[in-house]
Amino acid sequence: MAKGRELKGRIKSFEGMRKITSTMEMVAASKLKRANDRVIAARPYASALSTMIADLYSPDLAEDFPLLRQPSTVRRAAILLLTSNRGLAGGFNTNLIREANALRKKLQGEGAEVELHVVGKKGAGYFRFLGVPLASARTDIGDFPSAEQATELALPLAKDFRAGTLDAVFVVFAKYVSPLSTPPTTQRILPVTPPARTSAGTRDFLLFPDAKGILQELLPAYVRNAVYRALVETACGEQGARRTAMKNATDNAGDLIDSLRRTFNRARQAQITQEIAEIVGGAEALNG
Repeated sequence: MAKGRELKGRIKSFEGMRKITSTMEMVAASKLKRANDRVIAARPYASALSTMIADLYSPDLAEDFPLLRQPSTVRRAAILLLTSNRGLAGGFNTNLIREANALRKKLQGEGAEVELHVVGKKGAGYFRFLGVPLASARTDIGDFPSAEQATELALPLAKDFRAGTLDAVFVVFAKYVSPLSTPPTTQRILPVTPPARTSAGTRDFLLFPDAKGILQELLPAYVRNAVYRALVETACGEQGARRTAMKNATDNAGDLIDSLRRTFNRARQAQITQEIAEIVGGAEALNG
């Protein structure tokens, strides 16, 4: 019965694992709802910012704003990579790291010097393991990033871009489409590319102060908001990926338990059959 005891031990082990993964799935589902609400809440503000900048932008004003400077060549670029602090989320972090690494190599192949800024233990740990120097690393941003944290990330990058030490800034993040779809996405946030003017842009405005004064405030806000949206979408994508991964793990554990139980039952039935045969054979030997 050694094999039967071994099978029972394995069944018990997988049952414990299934409880853990099921609990983690429920926790991720709870966090996903809150994170998704933050993503939805951030979209109207971002849309309004884009519309206002498109309406106010004109080529003659662009010369007065460093954030609109369009370098002819990119000699020095910054990549802001957003990953998570925890694993158990399938290929979520791996896909983001692969996207950032491909962008880094592409820019370097074009002759640009690249500095890497990483948010999250997974991304920072990977590049440190490879020996890639990091310009900065943040591991204190949790499941629900704030606008203040986005400002802390965006401000130094915008400052360097204004000073001319950076020619482009890219953010690599997980775009949240659904819990099953969180594709890694690259967005260039600097220089600011004015959004396409919509039909609403033909309206007449009474501006106070003038367009230049308004853009002075809107452009930095646009950059900060781009980083904030990337943070909240990545956080939401992480919970969606973790919920999916834990659901798959729970289902797989259930399938293994069912398979082991069938194997245990077959072994038990074979043992009972053998014991009955031995009893019958012994009785016949005594009667003979």
